[in-house]
Amino acid sequence: MNLHNHTYDISKGSCFLFRPGDRTLAEHNPQQPLTVTFIHFSLPVVMASELPVYYRIVQDTYLFETYLNHFVETMMTPESEDDSEAKLLLTLLLMQLRREESNTHQPNIDRLSSVIRSIAYQIKQSPGTLHTVETLAEKAQLSPRYFALKFKQIMGITFDQYLIRMRIDRAEHLLRYNGMNVTEVAEALGYNDLSFFSRQFKQVRGKTPSQMLKEAGRIL
Repeated sequence: MNLHNHTYDISKGSCFLFRPGDRTLAEHNPQQPLTVTFIHFSLPVVMASELPVYYRIVQDTYLFETYLNHFVETMMTPESEDDSEAKLLLTLLLMQLRREESNTHQPNIDRLSSVIRSIAYQIKQSPGTLHTVETLAEKAQLSPRYFALKFKQIMGITFDQYLIRMRIDRAEHLLRYNGMNVTEVAEALGYNDLSFFSRQFKQVRGKTPSQMLKEAGRIL
């Protein structure tokens, strides 16, 4: 990407904030395609003067992409007449860019803590996804061993313990409030062995999912 005669290499997390009148020119490698999301928006003059820098690499891509995709979906909803949600999402996007910009010179330990906690939040939001130390360590740009070590130091429990806890928390919610039976919940959370799921549930909650449903008055 060439912006005002300055060339930038584009990769995952690249974020540009173009202003009206900017001169841009870009090319790409068809053998290594990137997914590009773009939005148009306008701001009051006062806010526009406080926009983050033209280009930066977003550190917390998971959170940023969540806001960005939600913003796009909101703007593309035909029946949506209230743009207040879109404005809030745009504010969150710009706030994240400003926060990351101000944190550029933070000690490495602070940035590492932010990355680990962001990944932990991702696991909490989608505990049924196949999360592995290897794939998440790659996302954090750490070795699997160092990632596992720092995860335990920052979160207070091991990666495996955290993943199990998040899955069981979600399982209990689905059982109590979504009307799903034990088999359905186990499958939704990636368990292929129902007995194994029940054992893990009992280890965390002190009772099997079936016992919990009976106590809650739910029919299995």
